[in-house]
Amino acid sequence: MSRPTSRDVARAAGVSQATVSLVLGDKWRGRVSERTAALVREAAGELGYRPNLAARNLRLGSTRTALLVVPALSNEFFARVYTGAATVAGRHGFGVVLYLSPDGTGPARDPFASAQAALDGVIASSMAADALEAISGTTTRLPLVMLDSDPEGGADAYVNLAITDGVRQATDHLLGLGHRRFLHLAADVDSWTFDIRAGEIGRALAAHGPDTSLRTVRSALGVNAATTTMERALAGLTDPADRPTAVIADDDILAVGACKAARRLGLRIPEDLSVTGFDDMALATAVEPELTTVRLPAERVGEHGMTALLAVLEGRRWSAPDLPVELVVRGSTAPPADR
Repeated sequence: MSRPTSRDVARAAGVSQATVSLVLGDKWRGRVSERTAALVREAAGELGYRPNLAARNLRLGSTRTALLVVPALSNEFFARVYTGAATVAGRHGFGVVLYLSPDGTGPARDPFASAQAALDGVIASSMAADALEAISGTTTRLPLVMLDSDPEGGADAYVNLAITDGVRQATDHLLGLGHRRFLHLAADVDSWTFDIRAGEIGRALAAHGPDTSLRTVRSALGVNAATTTMERALAGLTDPADRPTAVIADDDILAVGACKAARRLGLRIPEDLSVTGFDDMALATAVEPELTTVRLPAERVGEHGMTALLAVLEGRRWSAPDLPVELVVRGSTAPPADR
């Protein structure tokens, strides 16, 4: 059997080919009734019709392809961002190409002979921002949407999380439990999002008064690296009065490393040391006790990122409030033993 055409769909639905084009191109609103749009979609489904994207792209001068730049898919957060972006892209006949930085957060080699010819736009995380410079400079001529990034950075649109609110929720929770000696286990990554976290932790604790103390140590993003960093940070602090009673980690991976280090040193979680994370990955409930952490809506970040890019491609301004985040309290936090 020959491949069904838009003419076949039009005939089956009792409409014109132009109407079929509007509906399947998702440009029917305000021009075609919902009932007619439903008839067209039903007819296309029954016939097994799929638009010839190559031909349509030639007509439009568009590849209908977005590049998503992330540091790694081994991090669950970015895998979920991709899922959200791909879901929205699929509804609009777009594809999403992943561009991974092989060293996690550093520059990567240009995967295209000409990004300008291969892509309609770019969505990038602040953690992979350096990789943009490696795409032969062509991304500067493409629409660019930045995720979790400095809103004054010069991109066409931004999708940000309410990171400072998440930090405040975590610090308020720990302060409310009675903690006053804190350690910030910071990600050793040059990224706007981690700079924001560090700044807000300092402000939140300083605002509470002079009875709080804060020490910061930096770790590479990995459980083993975080474990080693925390063991070094706590080594020699045999006097409980010198030891932090709460650790605020920049993400769940670092938080799990902090918990491992504490146990190796004979400290109990949360009796001797409370630990909080950021992200709410599956890892947060795979450890015991389960991790208190700030839940970030990763899939919505991807959804908003692709939606923002579509708006930019259509010549529309796109803006939205920061996506809300939520502290999820679990077993890794409790009042300090000396309270």
